[in-house]
Amino acid sequence: MRLRVRESLLRGALRIIKRLDWRDTSAAAFDPAGVSSILLISSTALGDTVISTAAMNAVRARYPDARIVALIHRAYVKLFRNHPALDDVVTYRGGYRGFFGLVRILRWYRFDLALILHGNEPQATPLAYLSGARFIFKLPNANNFRFLLANAEPIVGRAVFRHGMEHRLATARLAGALTDGARMSLPRMPAMERYVAEWLGKGGATPGGAMPRIGFQSGASSRARMWPEEYFADLARRVSLRHPGAVFVLLGSPDEAERCRHIAGLIGASARVAAGTLPIEALPSLVAALDLVVSGDTGTLHVAVAMDVPTVGLFAVSDPAVSGAAYDPERHTAIHRPYERKVTTKSQDQEGMCRIDVDTVERVVLARLAAGAGA
Repeated sequence: MRLRVRESLLRGALRIIKRLDWRDTSAAAFDPAGVSSILLISSTALGDTVISTAAMNAVRARYPDARIVALIHRAYVKLFRNHPALDDVVTYRGGYRGFFGLVRILRWYRFDLALILHGNEPQATPLAYLSGARFIFKLPNANNFRFLLANAEPIVGRAVFRHGMEHRLATARLAGALTDGARMSLPRMPAMERYVAEWLGKGGATPGGAMPRIGFQSGASSRARMWPEEYFADLARRVSLRHPGAVFVLLGSPDEAERCRHIAGLIGASARVAAGTLPIEALPSLVAALDLVVSGDTGTLHVAVAMDVPTVGLFAVSDPAVSGAAYDPERHTAIHRPYERKVTTKSQDQEGMCRIDVDTVERVVLARLAAGAGA
């Protein structure tokens, strides 16, 4: 209720401010030649932000001399601070926390253009406008604050776009970027490269070695997106019969460390727990050192795609055509068992993922390794 009241007050105030704004902020008045400072908003989850990097790269290519600043969720700032498409990163703390303080920070940059690639409303569009940016582009634009957008009309809903990367690239095109062949990317820092190589080496999984290194991302935003822990352990045991030297790296956030330790305990000595051990800025280097990643619908899957590492994606309540690997289908396999949740109890919420049997995943993983993922 309080959030709705805040949103109504904010919308009313911004309508007044917009009517007093003397600038022509319409798309018809937009001239790329006048752009020297750009705000890119991608302030939600890890996977959402990784997907946004394709548009970030396209914007950088279109505006090589502009100052480009990204608004990133506080949990992932370190991961994007050295991204080559960005000159600076500003921390987003979520919701209305520090809202007006953040506005002051953004106004310091004197933005000419703001692109909302992926941000939660009702904060994202107001922040873009209050940053001072004259032109603001966003797709889809069917929201209560579209009157602030340069592309307020025509209204374009989410159904127009299939994969999440599509609407980000469409937003970049509104600002004049060319997006054919756009790909995601993440920076690999030299210090993290050395750190990861040393960490893997201690467990006998030196990058470039003969034994396959397989990443397991077991956690996700909800249980409905998590493959059962014992299934991961069973998969590891089966793969080890064909690849006795295989090493299994348990990926995840610090919050997922306990789950990963439990799976590692079930697997045995060939498992290494990265969750809660390595800093997030090491994630690109760690994933790049793997031969294959098995993951549910979560951010690590998109990190692997960005690092050009083959994946086996496990989907039930979500659609891989919408939130799976964005490109290179020959390198990424999605196993999809469509399931519509009808209950929310923890024991039953995972039912869809339980329908993905270990036999099927084993066959796909072994085929990926045989095709060269572990070579």
